[in-house]
Amino acid sequence: MKLFVNILALCFCVSMFAQAKLDRIKVKGNEFVNESEKVMVFRGINTSDPDKLKTDGVWGERYFKEISDWGATAVRFPVHPQAWRRRGQEEYLKLLDQGIEWAAKYNMYVILDWHSIGNLKNQLYLHEMYYTTLPETFAFWKLMAERYGKNTTVAFYEIFNEPTMYENRFGTLSWDEWKTINEEVITVIRANGGEGVPLVAGFNWAYDLTPVRYNPIEAEGIGYVAHPYPMKREQPWEPKWTEDWGYVKDRYPVVLTEIGFCDETAPGAHVPVIGDETYGDAITNYCDDKNISYFIWVFDKKWSPQMYTDDNFTPSRQGKYFKKKLRGYKK
Repeated sequence: MKLFVNILALCFCVSMFAQAKLDRIKVKGNEFVNESEKVMVFRGINTSDPDKLKTDGVWGERYFKEISDWGATAVRFPVHPQAWRRRGQEEYLKLLDQGIEWAAKYNMYVILDWHSIGNLKNQLYLHEMYYTTLPETFAFWKLMAERYGKNTTVAFYEIFNEPTMYENRFGTLSWDEWKTINEEVITVIRANGGEGVPLVAGFNWAYDLTPVRYNPIEAEGIGYVAHPYPMKREQPWEPKWTEDWGYVKDRYPVVLTEIGFCDETAPGAHVPVIGDETYGDAITNYCDDKNISYFIWVFDKKWSPQMYTDDNFTPSRQGKYFKKKLRGYKK
């Protein structure tokens, strides 16, 4: 009888563990809050595309445990449209299901990111990997809302990674047009059960949020995105950051879904991300002062700026900096 009671108790504990879940994240004023209305500030890490990680043999629980051990409280999954089509919807969803489950196991929230760079209106993009259409984008978010809308681990839906007209090489896109597109996507997400927080990126490669001052997105419960890499502005950065995107935090939540740095010797280094620890201190201190969440790009040994250099997850230069920084926060 005692053995039977012990088995029942064990089954109950296992059941309770299986049912445990992260709180739903919502917007209250200019902050993200959990179900107890505690303010939540996320310090997260970008994975590389789950399709790439699977191909590289890295997509697995060990990868997520490592990210958690570095101190992250959230992860961002950049889903490239080309990879989404190439792997196929059914197989790609399996990757997302796994990643969301592993993230939850290590108490990390998830951003789902439709990772395109260019002008969605004109369908002109930086590279073929980013090619998508408005119908495909709507269909993607409809599916994400249907599949993960009730899943509290999936806290955020980043509608479009980096809108840019690239000095008009991709044509024109007004803020009114971009606003309308995002509001339509948000409508689709909400109508199909998406309970997470939609995130809207600014222009200039997701850097410039100045139009929000006079014409914000007409939707409740959203946040705004900026990617303030080191070379976007000259030093001193802080006054320019406030002018370009930081002021938005006075009224709405802001998430820096990509920050990072490397020097000229790093594989794949390019001008916008060339910087050093001075930038790291500046951007993290700025975020900490304003309760702005941020995500470092990218937990990969090849994509730049890399956070690690080999299969043992040996930190790169920026990896060393951010690993120490993230571990310094209370999780």
